Amino acid sequence: MRDYELMYIIKPDLDDETIAEIKARLLKIIEDFGGEFVNEVPGWGRKRMAYRIEDYAEGIYVLWNFKGKPETVAELDRVIKISDYLLRHIIIRKDEK
Repeated sequence: MRDYELMYIIKPDLDDETIAEIKARLLKIIEDFGGEFVNEVPGWGRKRMAYRIEDYAEGIYVLWNFKGKPETVAELDRVIKISDYLLRHIIIRKDEK
């Protein structure tokens, strides 16, 4: 398995319960496709964005580290793209040192 970083921005007008459901759904995808969640990097949260996305000037930033296979990344990418709650995302494979 390879190491990955996933950063995504959640719409800021959602309640805490919905945000928890989004995170749980993404965690389940990682586990179901043979991945392993490592940690959530603290210190992000609600921040002002450099430019508006869908008329939102701020968003809730989340940064995760996880281990997974290419299939794990493909499924995460697919699900995030069709989600109505997420504004942007990026998945980066960490290089081995």
